[in-house]
Amino acid sequence: MDMDTFFHAVITGIGATLVMDLWSLFQKYIISIPPLKYALVGRWVLWMFKGKFRHNTIVSTDSVQGEIFTGWIFHYLTGILFAFIPFLLEGPDWFHEPFLVTALLIGLLTLFAPFMILQPAFGFGIAASRTPRQWLARLLSVLTHVAYGLGLYIAAFAIRF
Repeated sequence: MDMDTFFHAVITGIGATLVMDLWSLFQKYIISIPPLKYALVGRWVLWMFKGKFRHNTIVSTDSVQGEIFTGWIFHYLTGILFAFIPFLLEGPDWFHEPFLVTALLIGLLTLFAPFMILQPAFGFGIAASRTPRQWLARLLSVLTHVAYGLGLYIAAFAIRF
């Protein structure tokens, strides 16, 4: 991978994550659905340094100084990391000619992270199975990751080289 492709993937990941965040703002202000609190993500990350990887519920775990900042940084780093998936699947040509279907499928593929890693670690169960409205939580995750996939396409298309 050359440096141009690397930086293109990084910028694409930032753009895709930004689209995902715009979707969350739409949910919050237009349809009154609260977005994920990235402070909880930061809390999870920071507690890992203390040896705690899984929580009864992350909400009941004591907060940690810097969790908001850490959560947002982790969120964007994850978005950047996931932006390398098109490169791994289709090579650098994807950044020259991104395909919407590929981007949306990658958005859905990234659901593995919240369903199988984040939600269980937070104490919410696999695919939010321990939450009161698990199907709503799953649907919101799917929509958010589709927004990320759409963001991959938009960002890659906008900065084609």
